[in-house]
Amino acid sequence: MLHNLFTPTALHSLDLVGIFVFALAGALLAVRKNFDVFGIAMLAEVTALGGGLFRDLIIGAVPPAAFTDFGYFVTPLVAAAIVFFLHPEVARINRSINVLDAAGLGLFCVTGTTKAYEYGLGLTQSAALGLATAVGGGVLRDVLANEVPSLLRDREMYAVPAIVGAALTAVFLSFDVLNGVTSSIAVITAFGFRLVAMRYHWLAPRAWNRRSAVAEDSEP
Repeated sequence: MLHNLFTPTALHSLDLVGIFVFALAGALLAVRKNFDVFGIAMLAEVTALGGGLFRDLIIGAVPPAAFTDFGYFVTPLVAAAIVFFLHPEVARINRSINVLDAAGLGLFCVTGTTKAYEYGLGLTQSAALGLATAVGGGVLRDVLANEVPSLLRDREMYAVPAIVGAALTAVFLSFDVLNGVTSSIAVITAFGFRLVAMRYHWLAPRAWNRRSAVAEDSEP
């Protein structure tokens, strides 16, 4: 089904672009944490490939694409090398990286949902794996870097746009109308939602009627 939405070359190219941008984000966090070169490479690889690897293992698409496509494995290392030598310059274009990251988020939540559905999962389960594909690498990155995963404390709504994109894809699948146009609508919806959330600093809802004055980052 994925190859009916995109040509194999286009899908592969889009995947590599998304992987590269996710890897940049992971490598930049490693630099901020003062990790060594191995840590930078590891966070780049985990951030870029973790979500897709998790999805493929769950649905039984083995060996995962991360281990069968040389480009998937090397692209994060290229991103890590760029950040290792040029991290001040890369950090200065962080806003542009965030925009590309939002595009990768939109793409991966749609392709992840579609691939899970192709392997026989139900619509709800497929959407859940679409979300995992989009944000799973970021969760692993945060855990390795000793950060609270963004999935659990959704600053500027990172996970919510992915949920919306994955859910919209599942709706299109349920009505058997998923095609190039509708999948693009799902990607653009998640992408646009993420951009607006960044622009206006939207946050996901916190606990109802919470009045604690304790600062968020100091809570146990």
